Amino acid sequence: MNELSLLDHLSIIRDPRQQWKIEHKLADILFLTVAAVIGGAEGWEDIEDFGHDHLDWLRQYGDFENGVPVHDTIARVMGMLSAKQLQKSFASWMQACYDVTEGEVIAIDGKTLRRSYDKGKRKGAIHMVSAFSAANQVVLGQVKTSEKSNEITAIPELLGLLSIRGCLVTIDAMGCQRAIAKKILDKGADYLLAVKGNQPSLEAAFNDYFRMDMFQQEDANGYSIQEVGHGRKETRLSLVVEDLSILGDLEYEWPALKTLGIVGTIREERGQPLKELDITVRYYISSAQLSPKEMLEATRSHWSIESQLHWRLDVGMREDDCRIRREQAGENMAAIRHMAFNALNSDTSFKAGIKRKQKRASRNTDYLSQVLSGLGLS
Repeated sequence: MNELSLLDHLSIIRDPRQQWKIEHKLADILFLTVAAVIGGAEGWEDIEDFGHDHLDWLRQYGDFENGVPVHDTIARVMGMLSAKQLQKSFASWMQACYDVTEGEVIAIDGKTLRRSYDKGKRKGAIHMVSAFSAANQVVLGQVKTSEKSNEITAIPELLGLLSIRGCLVTIDAMGCQRAIAKKILDKGADYLLAVKGNQPSLEAAFNDYFRMDMFQQEDANGYSIQEVGHGRKETRLSLVVEDLSILGDLEYEWPALKTLGIVGTIREERGQPLKELDITVRYYISSAQLSPKEMLEATRSHWSIESQLHWRLDVGMREDDCRIRREQAGENMAAIRHMAFNALNSDTSFKAGIKRKQKRASRNTDYLSQVLSGLGLS
């Protein structure tokens, strides 16, 4: 762990309040919020209650000279706090305490906080785009998409926060854009982008080339594995193509393009007729020289952001049920949840899911201190 703690990195954030009105230090409010979310808090009143229940323990880390701020104060401060500064601090902290490795898969994907919409003010739900280390299951950074934009504009902003040299960045079809590919290369990383209808010429070139019987040809350009369980057999197949001429002039439109990938999944239920098999085929382009096995493993690793991050945020931390949306509070709390997720997920002393770890942290301050050590806070 770097000598600087998370709160050291958060100290760059400007306190948005008028100095003469400040009763509780910003550092205390941030520490209380992070610790409370680790302990399972989901809203402002939960955070205040956590503070009252653990005030003596909190004073081991902060001043809290005037006790615990009321929930309205916490909500007001978190709403005023610059989300961009918080996101920059988060990414800076992760760069300091986590070293990415050569070839590591960094999955980038978006998630909507479903109950954060504001019907009365005609504001849509908050949509966050996150970068996730598939191997180590930690969030490296996140940004919010703007009201009148989408992931295409948010992804370059997120990439600008990250230190990903030598990594393989995977993005679904929304991010299959030349500008995004170039941004990844400029960061010293390689891209692996899914191809769908938003790049019709590219998809058409794949369709013209690919035939299902290619998966049956046993050569150095193919790889397959089978998994059997719960009455179902699943076959995963991968082909790589290094002859970029099949793309025609499109070959020269994608920077540093080296590999085309075709990945198929065949799901077969016990007793299911062959004609009813569930078959899925996906296309990919990459600036990395990938073997068929590496292609399959990288595309599978990408979906860990859904199963290991998004699903656990919803089930363990009930993120989709959160109605916080005031000013910048919704996206700030999303970043706080990511901090808590990284700390809880990194703790290996207690083998349990996120929710059980949160419950234990709320009632056992020794365990809470241990989890916080993963943030450099103890």
